[in-house]
Amino acid sequence: MSASAADQDHVADQGSSSRSTSAANSHQSQPQPAPLSRYESQKRRDWNTFGQYLKNQRPPVSVSQCNCNHVLDFLRYLDQFGKTRVHHHGCVFFGQPDPPAPCACPMKQAWGSLDALIGRLRAAYEEHGGSSETNPFGNGAIRVYLREVRECQAKARGIPYKKKKRKKNQIKSIDEAKSSKHST
Repeated sequence: MSASAADQDHVADQGSSSRSTSAANSHQSQPQPAPLSRYESQKRRDWNTFGQYLKNQRPPVSVSQCNCNHVLDFLRYLDQFGKTRVHHHGCVFFGQPDPPAPCACPMKQAWGSLDALIGRLRAAYEEHGGSSETNPFGNGAIRVYLREVRECQAKARGIPYKKKKRKKNQIKSIDEAKSSKHST
């Protein structure tokens, strides 16, 4: 190949690369959607995981056919991936917050993780067109299950679960806000 032919190929390559660069720049100048928050990303991931779980059921279940029993089965299924040791009643470490040695008790999902998961899935269900009245994640059976998990884990760890108490200033400002609404 002669030097002039090589120069022409080089010029042709530059032209095609500048065309592709300008096409990429015009594509990039279009407004991009804002990146999802950590909560929104987690909610999307949780929703996709739950949807995949339903598809893997035999027979597969659609989200519109899903009920609280499917949700409870999903929560139990997730226990196999848990990282919280929950001691059995017969375990020598039952009721001890910091056991001195390992034991064979099962690892489960922590109550707080399950509670947060249900909150995200409850919101995602309604965002995907489900009504709040038929939301299986808001069913009373789910609340009962979560309460039982919380109590069981608290006893197994020897640390009772206590609701956080509001400070007097918070209660006072809430009461003042309520009374100002009624007076207007």
